[in-house]
Amino acid sequence: MIFLKIDRLISIIMLLLERRKISAPTLAEMFEVTPRTIYRDIEAINKAGIPIVTYPGVNGGISIVEEYKFEKKLFTVSDITTLLVGLGSLHSTVSSDDFLNTLAKVKALFPKEEIREFENQVIIDQNPWFGLKSLKPNFIEIKTAIHEKRLLSFRYRDQSDKSTDRIIEPYRLVLKDTAWYLQGYCTMREGMRVFRVSRISLLKLMKENFIPRELDMQSLDYPDEKQRTVQLLIDESLRELMEELCGEDNIKLYDDQRYIVQFPFVDNDYWYNSLMKFGDKCECLEPEHIRNELIQRIKQLCAVYNIPTDLQ
Repeated sequence: MIFLKIDRLISIIMLLLERRKISAPTLAEMFEVTPRTIYRDIEAINKAGIPIVTYPGVNGGISIVEEYKFEKKLFTVSDITTLLVGLGSLHSTVSSDDFLNTLAKVKALFPKEEIREFENQVIIDQNPWFGLKSLKPNFIEIKTAIHEKRLLSFRYRDQSDKSTDRIIEPYRLVLKDTAWYLQGYCTMREGMRVFRVSRISLLKLMKENFIPRELDMQSLDYPDEKQRTVQLLIDESLRELMEELCGEDNIKLYDDQRYIVQFPFVDNDYWYNSLMKFGDKCECLEPEHIRNELIQRIKQLCAVYNIPTDLQ
């Protein structure tokens, strides 16, 4: 699980700082994993910029290279920010005690004055601006199911607001942008699917286990609906937002106060509503069938408020 790996990596680094050398089997026994897992952890630590050396033989082991001076002053406020913000993004998936314990271990690596500087500059608050701030997805069952290879059942509401009951083999939790997704094999669809965790309800950890399938997890994409590009004409006031959504390369100047945007789009209610929320600051130019669908939706909205319209 994500949290356990981070906690283990931090603990290994701290052990290597305290001891001159330690063997992979000893580490494996301490953390109740295989030596192969330890070697993968060591490789990850090495790639992170902490040079590791391994010594073969009976008296061999793993250590941080002697020439490398692992001093606290080597960490800048920027380094601390990167580590602690990364941990903060995982806060919703772990219990408060576990999170605070790991956070304390990371902070112990740095001088107190640098930690105070970080705390004055960065606040990690994952609560939404509006809505039920106490409402958090139940990650405990999901992580247990992944770890113990047990089936999960739940009710899922898709982007079209249609609900279906699912039973899946869970494989991985993914943090994409600011939302969590669950990747798993859906027994109803008989294929791999990606579920947004915030749309899952009535979650139940089942007793039945499953045998993991041979899957290329890297090839999985997040939405399973076909994405296309629509051309928008936007007001200058939307430019900054569109840069965040589409990237600067997909925005071209049209005239003094308007821009042409190549906007990623999926043909469903969620994305139509996303375009309509831009109001009169955005016009869909093409493709024609999406433009026409927007016109029909605007007519329906006007009818709700008894507003006559001669839209063509």
